[in-house]
Amino acid sequence: MSNLSDLIPAGGGQNNTDFVADGGITSGKPVILTAAGKAAPIVGSSDSAGTPEVYQTNGTTWNQATFDSSNNKVVVSYNVGGTGALVAVGTISGSTITYGTPVGISGAGNSYGSITYDSNTNRVVIAYRDYSNSDYGTAVVGAVTGTSITFGTPVVFESASTPYIGTTFDTNNNAVAISYVDGGNFNYGTAVVGTVTGGGTNSISFGTPAVFESASTSWTSATFDTSYNRVVVAYADAGNSSHGTVNVASISGSVITFGGTATVFEAANTQYISATYDSNLEKVVIAYKDTGNSNYGTAIVGTVDGSYTITFGTAAVFAPADTDYSVATFDSGSNQVVIAFRDEDNSSYGTAIVGTVSGTGVSGTISFATEVVFEAATTQYIGCAYDSNADKVAIVYSDNGNSDYGTGVVFSIGSTNLTSTNLLGIASGAILDTATGTINTWGSRNEVQTGLTIGSDYYVQTDGTITTTSTSPAQLIGTAISATQINIKDYTG
Repeated sequence: MSNLSDLIPAGGGQNNTDFVADGGITSGKPVILTAAGKAAPIVGSSDSAGTPEVYQTNGTTWNQATFDSSNNKVVVSYNVGGTGALVAVGTISGSTITYGTPVGISGAGNSYGSITYDSNTNRVVIAYRDYSNSDYGTAVVGAVTGTSITFGTPVVFESASTPYIGTTFDTNNNAVAISYVDGGNFNYGTAVVGTVTGGGTNSISFGTPAVFESASTSWTSATFDTSYNRVVVAYADAGNSSHGTVNVASISGSVITFGGTATVFEAANTQYISATYDSNLEKVVIAYKDTGNSNYGTAIVGTVDGSYTITFGTAAVFAPADTDYSVATFDSGSNQVVIAFRDEDNSSYGTAIVGTVSGTGVSGTISFATEVVFEAATTQYIGCAYDSNADKVAIVYSDNGNSDYGTGVVFSIGSTNLTSTNLLGIASGAILDTATGTINTWGSRNEVQTGLTIGSDYYVQTDGTITTTSTSPAQLIGTAISATQINIKDYTG
């Protein structure tokens, strides 16, 4: 027997079924149905953060991170007052990250910095507003060797003040797309294409900038949609009450073209916008602060089509609290999104949460697990990147509890054998490995629980515990009718 539907008798009713155990099962614990038709205990780990590690013993701002997949290194760009732009190279091992000696970018001051990885030339590209050079928009290319990095000459891409910079890499055209606010042109939302030259020069050249929003903009963020080879730029449109907005573009050579009408994804003042791409379901995910809804941390899923349009699903709150510094990255190992942010309603602690995208059509939704505090102190200027070699997410930030030192932490997504379709029921008693025992399945009753609250719904968590927490990906098991009894819900297919 390997199908849950086979367990349901005609007309429903109680269903207590004997199964062979695949692993020792504790009395009163939930179990899953294996592909071999056996009952197995639920095992898993929770989302967690490792021990914070300092990469800069000075106050830092504009911490950003990317992953260099050719060297398996996390590369962090940031700024130190009085020193300027610096970069640290980190290596993840288990739940820790260690850093080499920081390297400065000659003559540069970094504000509004953004960093991306060029997988064609195996180079890191940092775009920033250079406060040491009239706030001009500037980019520099770096090559990682070991735990250090060597830079080429910084190149100006916009001879005006350029706040709110976003970067992404177009893997189809081997081009870097930079979105920014052009202070020399009424703060219009603008984008430009950069082409990196590898070798010993570590140089970058730029095409002609293109305006994507003829109004004042802020909070720009960029990501690349590989399904239609489109650059997606998310931003706040001050010409439209700072509503959260998206415009979609394609790149040809050194030219970026925005082909459609901008689309509003949040009809309220929107801040701390961060866009990432779910390559598994081919969806864009945008995290942001929704000032129209109590400043709650919110995310929304969008689907791009070939005609430069994007369709959004329904927004979902990931933090019912005032949030700042939200930043999102896609973990391709688990096919989930990690959002790091500052939780203003919890002492401004650094916090992370895992989101799971669903939906195969033009619409999409996202659900969230339980928050994890990665820094129990005021946290700001947060960045993050997924390390595909270690299968971990690096979160970098300024730790206000430690003199704003530049700090990084390894975030691990928990694993489990529980899915949305394999929950079988609850063991009525202990079952030894390979022995046969009774499982209370759908429509039955388990009577060996303790400390339940009558009338409360109970959910099976990814680590096999049963609690009243309903946060995804927990699975509803039933309702308590006494302190020791759960009425297991009927099978719904």
